[in-house]
Amino acid sequence: MAPVNIQNVQKRFGAVKVIHDISVDIGDGEFVVLVGPSGCGKSTLLRMIAGLEEVSDGQIRIGSREVSNLPARDRDIAMVFQNYGLYPHMTVADNMGFALKLRKADASETAGRVQKAAAILGLEKLLDRYPRQLSGGQRQRVAMGRALVRDPKVFLFDEPLSNLDAKLRVQMRGEIKAMHQRVGTTTIYVTHDQVEAMTMADKIVVLHDGLIEQVGAPLDLYDRPANLFVAGFIGSPSMNFIDGRIEEGSFRSDKGLILPLPQGLDLQHLGGKPIVYGIRPEHIRAAEGGIEGKAAMVEGTGSEIFVKIDCGGEQISCLFRERLQIRFGDMLGFAIDPASVHLFDKATGRRL
Repeated sequence: MAPVNIQNVQKRFGAVKVIHDISVDIGDGEFVVLVGPSGCGKSTLLRMIAGLEEVSDGQIRIGSREVSNLPARDRDIAMVFQNYGLYPHMTVADNMGFALKLRKADASETAGRVQKAAAILGLEKLLDRYPRQLSGGQRQRVAMGRALVRDPKVFLFDEPLSNLDAKLRVQMRGEIKAMHQRVGTTTIYVTHDQVEAMTMADKIVVLHDGLIEQVGAPLDLYDRPANLFVAGFIGSPSMNFIDGRIEEGSFRSDKGLILPLPQGLDLQHLGGKPIVYGIRPEHIRAAEGGIEGKAAMVEGTGSEIFVKIDCGGEQISCLFRERLQIRFGDMLGFAIDPASVHLFDKATGRRL
């Protein structure tokens, strides 16, 4: 295990800069998730940590060593890719132990490490099979086992669950988190799926256009997003954003909808200023006599019902946990929890 320190790292492809002066500290044994939309630079950053991409500027340290210019084989890391990359002519056991064989490790030591990794990942009964005889989830566990037997200082995961179906992704993210809790190795995990990030991470790094937008614990990002991008990216379904201004102690949208504000706000410097009002769908409840609108879309999943309500041209997304009978076109009332409201500066996007 080892901490990872990324200091003022930049990456350029020719004249195009794709990573802009990124700095982040990853503690020893932490599970850190790099999350963001496609093209934000998260996989490029991971590949620079792995030694698969050159660092244009800045430093990367693993433990006490600077590794910015070291080849990948000398960094004491293990990487699990989206593509399992298993050798089809080798058994599961041979695939898992291949890196140790290349190092000319003792055969009994290799067998012991393979057995230990197989026990952690539930692969004991599959060691004599070939990759073609395994399911997608089993192949991904073998790829994880191959990394695990190397006993590296840092695990790197590059969107390892993208090729799996939805149910298997849920199972596998639980297995990866459980493996980390048992082994305790520093782990850096890349995904575009914010649900994966929220459920697995000790710390999340949100990237956008090669820049860090916010770093923090999952609930910190959920409760106090630094800006509009983070607020819209973290949380599913996405936060409602409504443009307007504060007038006479309340928020008035550009289309005339009056919405409540949190208590204790200093409204003196906000009056008349263009503001974006944010509220998560799950922080809205059905309420007779509340704000009224017409159901413009209704989706039920059994445990909850997702409704878009048209309030005079403002579309408000609501997520109700009650078993409500709502049909398209119905008029219904709702109430917003003022304590859960977020306000953002429209010009800068920053949280107020």
